[in-house]
Amino acid sequence: MTHIRTQTLVTAALAMLGLALTSCSTTTNKVTAPATAQSVDLKRYTGRWYEIARLPMPFQKSDEAAMAEYGSNPDGTISVHNIAIRPDGTQRDIRGYAKVMNPPENTKIAVRFNTWFGPLIPLPKQGNYWILHVDGHYQVAIVGTPDRKYLWLLARTSRIPQQQYKALVAKAEALGFDMSRLIKDPHH
Repeated sequence: MTHIRTQTLVTAALAMLGLALTSCSTTTNKVTAPATAQSVDLKRYTGRWYEIARLPMPFQKSDEAAMAEYGSNPDGTISVHNIAIRPDGTQRDIRGYAKVMNPPENTKIAVRFNTWFGPLIPLPKQGNYWILHVDGHYQVAIVGTPDRKYLWLLARTSRIPQQQYKALVAKAEALGFDMSRLIKDPHH
């Protein structure tokens, strides 16, 4: 059990280092960052979100499903709990917090995970978790990074109708994301 826990922590730490390092990069003048949602009601946004699809990333295997739980911390930050579900049903998770970088719009968020190296990496001024779209009922969302390297299609349920999925994919593509590399969640 200790070996599995240590392996999980090392994997999570390396994964988050990769995200943190890529998140520190700034958008160049050659690439215009995608437009975000107009505004987000964080009280409605908090709760559980299931990953429906994503662009590849070094810290999540293509055969893993994922979900995230967001909450409110007393200091005004957002609690973050990401859970990856392996094909055999076992899970690995990581916790952290997020800070809104553009109140009152609340669309550009900087996420930091609770790792030994987390405090060493400055929070990006632009944020590394941009809410690009959320429907009026807060049931589906598109989240990405300003450099368009990472993208997540999220929903409140683990499955959504095909028509809704296609609409999210089309919207992400219109925002300039490379959808040819999209990985559909294996449980969807």
